[in-house]
Amino acid sequence: MPAVAPAALAQTLVDHAETIRPAWLDAAVDELRGRTTRGELEREQSDIYQALVDGLQAGGSDLQSETFDQLRGILADVSAARARLGFTPRETAVGVFALKEGLYALAGSADTMTRVVPLLRLVDELGLFTFETFAAARESIISEQAEQLLELSTPVVKLWEGIVAVPLVGTLDSARTQVVMEKLLNTLVETGSTQAIIDITGVPAVDTQVAQHLLRTVVAARLMGAECTISGIRPQIAQTVVALGIEFGDIRTRATLADALVDALREGRRSSAGVTA
Repeated sequence: MPAVAPAALAQTLVDHAETIRPAWLDAAVDELRGRTTRGELEREQSDIYQALVDGLQAGGSDLQSETFDQLRGILADVSAARARLGFTPRETAVGVFALKEGLYALAGSADTMTRVVPLLRLVDELGLFTFETFAAARESIISEQAEQLLELSTPVVKLWEGIVAVPLVGTLDSARTQVVMEKLLNTLVETGSTQAIIDITGVPAVDTQVAQHLLRTVVAARLMGAECTISGIRPQIAQTVVALGIEFGDIRTRATLADALVDALREGRRSSAGVTA
């Protein structure tokens, strides 16, 4: 089959728009089954259709051509919007692939088919691009949500004037340690606190890696002029720490958050007395 010039393909879309677009819209509406309104779909399809025609008229031969920059941008925006709204990959891609239904409606003469076949191939490219951009957008959203959950799971609480606490719950890994450290240091600066309590009552187990994470956080806080106490040292954790030979050095450790708070208040009074003297 001889190659058909992009301009000729564009003309086919223009000449048969009244046949192609309604069939495309009906197919998309049937597939999405109320996930979006007919009017919204029609607006999206109108933008995609016009960008496709413009790209072909400008000589675009495949979706990666510069002439299709606008089309790719529109498809990427639609994919990102679908991802945020919780659409599935199939629901997102089918809105583009349904364009084939409109092209199938032209299947008649051999002359028409020579133009329909390359357009069908181009629609395949559009659909695959839509799927890929949807997947990328979804991964970005999941990553953002994970970061937000990480932020929420590591609060820094002001317990008293000059005293803040970080109640940790769950596993402490490198990524979470970095969040804890950043939030703790920022809070120390914002509140002017000199005492910090890192409570690990909710941490299921302490191994060498977790201990190293805690030590790095304590060192960072000390560089900011704050002393740290690690609370929540349960009997099981104490036994594990001893068995592993983990050394906390001169870092204060207490069995409960209440004990750590008492120590922090005592240290705060001593510091205040020293300043007054």
